[in-house]
Amino acid sequence: MAALDDVRAEVRAWLADHWDPDLALREWRELLVESGWAAPAWPEEFFGRGLPPAAQRVVDEELARAGAVGTPTGVGMGLAAPTILEHGSPELKSRMLRPILTGEHTWCQLFSEPGSGSDLAGLTTRAARDGDEWIVDGQKVWNTSAHHAEFGLLLARTDWDVPKHRGITFLAFPMHQDGVEVRPLRQANGYSSFNEVFMTEARVPNDNVVGEIGGGWAVAVTTLAMERRAFASFGLRTATTARNGGRAAREAQAEADQYYKAYVWYPQRTGRVDLVVERAKAKGRNSDPVVRQKIAALLSMQRAAQWTTQRAEAARALGRAAGPEGSIAKLSATNVARAAAEVHGLISGAQAMLAGDDGPLGGIVSEVLMSVPAISIAGGTDEIQRNILGERVLGLPKEPQVDRDVPFRDVPRNAGR
Repeated sequence: MAALDDVRAEVRAWLADHWDPDLALREWRELLVESGWAAPAWPEEFFGRGLPPAAQRVVDEELARAGAVGTPTGVGMGLAAPTILEHGSPELKSRMLRPILTGEHTWCQLFSEPGSGSDLAGLTTRAARDGDEWIVDGQKVWNTSAHHAEFGLLLARTDWDVPKHRGITFLAFPMHQDGVEVRPLRQANGYSSFNEVFMTEARVPNDNVVGEIGGGWAVAVTTLAMERRAFASFGLRTATTARNGGRAAREAQAEADQYYKAYVWYPQRTGRVDLVVERAKAKGRNSDPVVRQKIAALLSMQRAAQWTTQRAEAARALGRAAGPEGSIAKLSATNVARAAAEVHGLISGAQAMLAGDDGPLGGIVSEVLMSVPAISIAGGTDEIQRNILGERVLGLPKEPQVDRDVPFRDVPRNAGR
């Protein structure tokens, strides 16, 4: 506790001397990175201060108290940076991490494919070595923010003569190049948050390999664990919100608005539990015993999920690796969302199917019904999470896999495009 109090005093004094709301956002973040306060738990040689993970919460609190701007939100800080920190070479860390902290580089995730969703290791996007580069051909799908990201977290097949988990390489993939085509996908709920990405003879420097060539699955496991931990807190880490009208705050707000455009419907996919009680009162259904029981069960489930979130946050503050709480939280989020959709339907009746201004709450209820199924798929399906918990926590036997020890070239598969 005393050590964290010292951290608080030091960062508060530094902010008093350096925070200037009229600085450009990039200029302010450069100062923050130089000081080591942008990511205090990172190693000193990679823009941090080598402090315990709990120091990040203290710094975030002090940034908020001062009305200052913090690091960007999104895949860069939430997934790319932790993955590169754990698996990247010293050169890659030095080159890639700083632009993530300043917001110069944004990222997307290039994992899923049309023919390999739950079976992610069955991917068929290929990368072939060509001197100091890799030539990439293939297709990815469900890629949020791919239309404006500078880099993608790419999994590609680099060896077809070994079992599927051992022939994958993880690459920091430059998105803005010839040979990369990003197409938006129209969703059933009317939004276009996701994209499909086509790569045709696209190139990646060999220096952008994260981890070992052929060892990309182990790197991907780290990324996936961080993604599931994000579900435990219902979103990636968010940037500190400045409380003033200075230039840095305005630019940070514009940056956040751009990022969250793709996620405007995400509250609906979690079920909008926050609307249930008032909606029941407004419709006069709060005295219906069946409705009351359903709402009570829903709120109890939500509270249990919040406790799992607190466990995940406590584990992160102690510096523990992402563990099973991520899979538990993801399953809990699915159960809460489905229960909430059922309650909304019970309260609104057939009107719940009306979209737009004709529907309950201006169409939000119908968006809930259309969006909730997504939460059981994104970030790893419910079935995958149950396998993880059964095998890694309960110690149950692994599912039989006929292709585990077979060269991937000989495995029957849906080859995608």
